[in-house]
Amino acid sequence: MRNFTIYLILFFFLIVSKVVGQETFEAKAKAIANKIEKITKEEKEALKEEIEAVNVQLSEGKITYEVAEKRKKELAEARAVIIEEKVTLAQNELNDLVQAKVDGKIKEDSSKVYMISFKHKKRDKDSIYGEKRTTSQFVFAMGLNNTMTDGKLQDSNYRFMGSHFYEWGFTYNSRLMKNDNLLHAKYGLSLMYNNIRPTDNRSFVVDGDQTNLEVNPVNLSESRFRNVYLVAPVHLEFDFTRPVESNGKTYFKTHKSFRFGIGGYAGINVKSKQILKFEEEDLKYKTTIKGDYNVNNFVYGLSSYIGYRELSLYFKYDLNPLFQNNLVKENNVSLGLRVDLN
Repeated sequence: MRNFTIYLILFFFLIVSKVVGQETFEAKAKAIANKIEKITKEEKEALKEEIEAVNVQLSEGKITYEVAEKRKKELAEARAVIIEEKVTLAQNELNDLVQAKVDGKIKEDSSKVYMISFKHKKRDKDSIYGEKRTTSQFVFAMGLNNTMTDGKLQDSNYRFMGSHFYEWGFTYNSRLMKNDNLLHAKYGLSLMYNNIRPTDNRSFVVDGDQTNLEVNPVNLSESRFRNVYLVAPVHLEFDFTRPVESNGKTYFKTHKSFRFGIGGYAGINVKSKQILKFEEEDLKYKTTIKGDYNVNNFVYGLSSYIGYRELSLYFKYDLNPLFQNNLVKENNVSLGLRVDLN
């Protein structure tokens, strides 16, 4: 089971790297345009500094007005040559890009058509922008973590502020209706890190099929139990971002207003470990004990979030108990902040 999870994670990162590395024709063309604009801006700034230095020499009487004007002209001509050379290289990149597109070696994003004019260094006013039904986001979340038993929070067993969770992953966001921006399907893959810190100098001890909290004979400075899961979250997202109309076309944006999502997740346990820290005779020790601890190999639960733009309040609750056969059923619960970055 552990080897399977390792291979699954490697496969996940392989897929992600391919998705992230795949750029469309329009994205690459836009990057080249930005490069040309950057070249022009940087060289103009450099010329401005050089001319200012000449003006300082002139004001100090070190050179005459005629000499100053001649140097300014020479500097301007030199910078123009540099700009031309660098822009030519960028335009060669564009030519190669177009040839690759003609040869069918690069993906085209039919949802956007960019009209780029390098001569005028600006976007044509008649550029056509379509609507992109599916976007992708990087997701990061963190906050408080604990367990619940019979609907009651176990904050007496686990430190309330000391127990926390982290989550990061990638999601896709697909608008469900062609001409309405309200409903979206949000789905992807995430790694969840759930940490709980037992109170009263206790740690977890495995006794057959039971995993119990027991007082540790050593005075612990820290007792932490961590579980890592690879999960596939799925949400129905309600996005209240209003469409924008311009030049007779409607543009649908996401993550620009209030939004909330309801759904759930399912996945597998990747790793369980207990971290214990203590001191003896002025020496500090840290012990990491890995094992299954009778933790459920699978996890599934409900989750929801509500927020504005990229930031939202995030809640998740495991429907299955943390430990497989414990007499007392503990379900993990988390509350924190979530960031969805386009």
